[in-house]
Parts: sequence; C-alpha cells; structure tokens
Amino acid sequence: MQEIQWEDFQRIELRVGTIISAQPNSKALKPAFVLQVDLGELGIKTSSAQITAHYQADQLIGRQVLCVCNFAAKRVAGVRSEVLVTGVYDDQQRVVLAGFDRPLANGARLA
Repeated sequence: MQEIQWEDFQRIELRVGTIISAQPNSKALKPAFVLQVDLGELGIKTSSAQITAHYQADQLIGRQVLCVCNFAAKRVAGVRSEVLVTGVYDDQQRVVLAGFDRPLANGARLA
C-alpha cells in the first residue's frame, strides 16, 4: 500500500448525496444504473454505477451515498458520469454501497 500525506487526502471531495433517480443504463456492457444524486450546494450530479447485483433501481431512491465529487467528468457507456458513488466489493466482487447510519445534509463533506 502506498502511503499518502494528510494533504493528499484533504484534496479529495468526499460528500454525502441522496439518490433521487436510478435508471438502467441500456448502453452499458455490464449491468449498471444511471443515477441522479442530489449533492446539496453542488447540485444534482449524474453517475453511472455497476451496482445492480445487490440493488434494484426503486430501492436506491432516497438512499444516501458517499461520492467523490472532484474527479474530472468521464464518459461511461454513453453517460457523462460527474461523480463516483463509493462502495466496497464483497467476496463475490459485487459492489456494496458505502452509506450512513443517520440522515445527513446533502453536500456534507467527509471529515
């Protein structure tokens, strides 16, 4: 594992957002959703996420997630993905979303 400095970590904008829309991405080679995430003062951002193994689109609405907000936008399967929704791979390499045990303000930054 490569060690980083505290200043490196502080440069990453990790913020809380609420998923307000989730639709299947028909252009994706691997099953994925196109998400609209409300990030408060940062606005509503789009993300393409391969999270279909554990989640149905309707189950995602209202769920709070942790997003990396300061990556450059990237085109993913026809979608301009503006934020990265974070998660961890389980033992079968399926993504489990990072989340919170209490409601938080959209746009709150990871401390």
